[in-house]
Amino acid sequence: MAEPSKVLHIRNVGHEISENDLLNLVQQFGLVTKLVMLRAKNQALLQMHHVSAAIDALQYYSTVQPSVRGRNVYIQFSSHQELTTVEHPTHARQSGDQDSQPNRILLVTIHHLLFPITVEVLHQVFSPCGFVEKIVTFQKSAGLQALIQYTSQQNAVQAKNNLQGRNIYDGCCQLDIQFSNLNGLQVHYINERSRDFTNPSLPSEQKDRIPAQANAMSAFGGTGSIYGIQPTGSRPVPFQQVGAQPMVLNSLQMPVGTAAAIAAAFGGMLPPGITGTNDRCTILVSNLNTEKIDEDKLFNLFSVYGNIMRIKILRNKPDHALIQMGDGFQAELAVHYLKGAMLFDKRMEVNYSKHPQITPAPDTRDYSSSNLNRFNRNVVKNYRYCCAPTKMIHVSSLPPDVTEDEIISHLEPHGNVVDSKLFEVNGKKQALVLFENEEQSTEALVSKHATTIDGSTIRISFSQLQSIQSS
Repeated sequence: MAEPSKVLHIRNVGHEISENDLLNLVQQFGLVTKLVMLRAKNQALLQMHHVSAAIDALQYYSTVQPSVRGRNVYIQFSSHQELTTVEHPTHARQSGDQDSQPNRILLVTIHHLLFPITVEVLHQVFSPCGFVEKIVTFQKSAGLQALIQYTSQQNAVQAKNNLQGRNIYDGCCQLDIQFSNLNGLQVHYINERSRDFTNPSLPSEQKDRIPAQANAMSAFGGTGSIYGIQPTGSRPVPFQQVGAQPMVLNSLQMPVGTAAAIAAAFGGMLPPGITGTNDRCTILVSNLNTEKIDEDKLFNLFSVYGNIMRIKILRNKPDHALIQMGDGFQAELAVHYLKGAMLFDKRMEVNYSKHPQITPAPDTRDYSSSNLNRFNRNVVKNYRYCCAPTKMIHVSSLPPDVTEDEIISHLEPHGNVVDSKLFEVNGKKQALVLFENEEQSTEALVSKHATTIDGSTIRISFSQLQSIQSS
């Protein structure tokens, strides 16, 4: 091991990891004075203000595996005692080519392209930092790239500082920004690949008169309407930035935070039987076991497929309930996957309601602000794991010292546990529990999701695994 140094060497830094991600990893130990991203090598060099801070960070991560955006990274002392760079401390980068001198033209590479990016989208993202004169997009081995020319160098520097490492859509389409060494962009046509915003009278090529979004969505099975893509000619809708969270573009048909998550989760191809065109948010559930069901149990089950706004068990038909989901797509998932599912010895009927929403009332339970709604965070992952009830459940948010016997004891009142496995991911305990059938696992989920074990509120979802592999 190298001798202690202010400089930390970080390996396995993928393109999805931004400078801010690395800063968040170590800034709890002290001030970070310089950061150099070595993108070509998937590495980074990070300089702390004091050697003691670097030692504290390394000692901590010698016992805890550091993970960023689901990727394990590895930290050691660098052979450098100090970094020498003239760039801004928190945005210093070393790419070995264009990124050496500030310029009014930016070279932008878009990683994890799970949703179509057009000139119009790029203009919405970059124009808040200054007047964008020209945009040219092209495909390279590194992926989709764009050259973006501002009126001034100051605007370009601001855009790079504000947007580097951010996601255009929630969970995908990450921006990697460098300064270009070009002096000026030449744009000869207005089409989906290029635009000169200072000269709107430029001609468009005949072959490019098809709306840009229609071309872009062709790779997504022609399902543009599912994701609420804005039609060509519409007034651009500005994006919304919330703190350091990923950018989320607004949409005309569906919140694009939802639309992008759908695209990222399913890769543009929706699960069989899902159309993505439903706009009814309220579901009618019938044939419920009135002796065992309540609003919280319904919440636990239906929240697997989306956020729950309100639930109302009908007074004149107590085996019927209305459930208002966050949007039409989430309602469609719930209807598709839960229709005919068994719960408490009853086969549920799940259909769309004629009511567009549930009116607030004393006998209505409101869950719109509940922190137990699963789709407030990790939206892409939650969509990806949507499925019909299975025999296997996944249990997370467990206490660190929990035992497998404690988990089984907590769940086995609801069915015969055939197999189980306790394991650890990124220092957090999780478990798989296999029941004899889907009805038993569903009962365990609706009864024990959001309950506590040793003071920890556990989370339960269905697992798509068929069996538990031995270690």
